[in-house]
Amino acid sequence: MNNILFFLLPKAMCAYLYDDYTVRQALEKMEVAHYAALPILNRRGEYRGTLTEGDVLWAMKNMCYMDMRQAEAHRIMEIARRRDNVPVRVTTSMQDLIDRASTQNFVPVVDDKDAFIGIVTRRSIIKYCQEKLFPED
Repeated sequence: MNNILFFLLPKAMCAYLYDDYTVRQALEKMEVAHYAALPILNRRGEYRGTLTEGDVLWAMKNMCYMDMRQAEAHRIMEIARRRDNVPVRVTTSMQDLIDRASTQNFVPVVDDKDAFIGIVTRRSIIKYCQEKLFPED
């Protein structure tokens, strides 16, 4: 198995945010998606970073003072992010993918033009390894 596309959750099936979303829009999207971190894309579909619940929490404390009306006045790119999940290309080796997934709960995947095409979740890699290491009898 050398093709990371086997693990890819395509963009059409991913929850993500656009970089022009307000803090309130991001909160609402995260609530509906039930994910603690979401990729951020620009309107051209390029990966811009990762927004986590913790990033939003600190932004609400520091920028919005827990006021949802103020959350509508701020864009998510104003939020200081603790760390962005580093993307990989479709040609990335499985070893590099697993290395990246060891420190990120999902790995964004981009094409040669930096367009976001989906994510690989750590869960999908672990499930694959479990099936290979411990096949059912």
